[in-house]
Amino acid sequence: MVTRKIIHVDMDAFYASVEQRDDPALRGRPVAVGHAAARGVVAAASYEARRFGVRSALPSVTALRRCPDLVFVPPRFDVYREVSRQIHAIFARYTDLIQPLSLDEAYLDVTDDRQGLGTAWRTAKAIRAEILAETGLTASAGISYNKFLAKLASDHRKPNGQFAVTPDMGAAWVETLPVSRFHGVGPVTAEKMKRLGIETGADLRSRSLAFLQRHFGNSAPWYHAIARGEDDRPVNPNRVRKSSGSETTFDRDLLAPDEIEAGVVRMADDVWAWCEGRQAFGRTVTVKVKYGDFQQITRSRSQPTAITHREVLRRSALDLIRTVLPPEKGIRLVGVTVSNFVDASPAPAGELPIFA
Repeated sequence: MVTRKIIHVDMDAFYASVEQRDDPALRGRPVAVGHAAARGVVAAASYEARRFGVRSALPSVTALRRCPDLVFVPPRFDVYREVSRQIHAIFARYTDLIQPLSLDEAYLDVTDDRQGLGTAWRTAKAIRAEILAETGLTASAGISYNKFLAKLASDHRKPNGQFAVTPDMGAAWVETLPVSRFHGVGPVTAEKMKRLGIETGADLRSRSLAFLQRHFGNSAPWYHAIARGEDDRPVNPNRVRKSSGSETTFDRDLLAPDEIEAGVVRMADDVWAWCEGRQAFGRTVTVKVKYGDFQQITRSRSQPTAITHREVLRRSALDLIRTVLPPEKGIRLVGVTVSNFVDASPAPAGELPIFA
């Protein structure tokens, strides 16, 4: 069988880098994309900010405590989406097999050497060079024979670097890594593994499939495979996204129905922008509510056909939030999600080695 050549491209501090590119006064300074409000959350952080322990999803007050000189800038998602479209247009010059994971990262199957560069390594370098030339932004890349290893590798030389994991080194390299870095092993699972004496890839590989099934159920085959550097998943350019959502945390707990409804409308509009841009329309709307005491509820409703107008999405979301209004206690967060989307590659031409 032909050995796949997979590249995982990951933009470096994407949102924050766009802001630093567009505003020279921000360059070299610790930058957080988000809002400095008491209930704000960091959406992205520049590398200068990361040195102080500022990371995405960190509460803004904590971020400022760690880095008093932190500069907050509001997110500009329309700009990020446009830059992402530029980057994906570059990908398309090298392969049709592109699987986006988010605005700032994607898998590429470059087994078919479309540009005749000779190796996947040179292909990754060329892609990164074009991204820098056309957007002014840097990207990192991981190159390997499967998706799991390519994603691990892209983080190995960040920022603005690349790293390759060849077939003869894959299994041994995985053994040296902490399992907390593995895709599919979240913090809770990593802690459970630690209690079982599993902290590295080597520890994971030493456990039998039966042992893993006993402790991790249906996830066991995945853990068993990746501990050996194995991942048969193809790059799927037609991967179906199951939902699109947006949520906001208010500056204070809200009790007034009109303020809560306004927040829901903003989130519905944000989701609509994604749906319209991707021409992806769903039948099911879900509204999420988190109260001041962190109790969380959801309300969902499905339409007989796909929602193809913003006003319909707004109305559906408002109908759902109104089932809990007026609230018995303050509301901290609201979110809107659309799901249940309605459906509205050439074979590799030749071997491309990772290295010459």
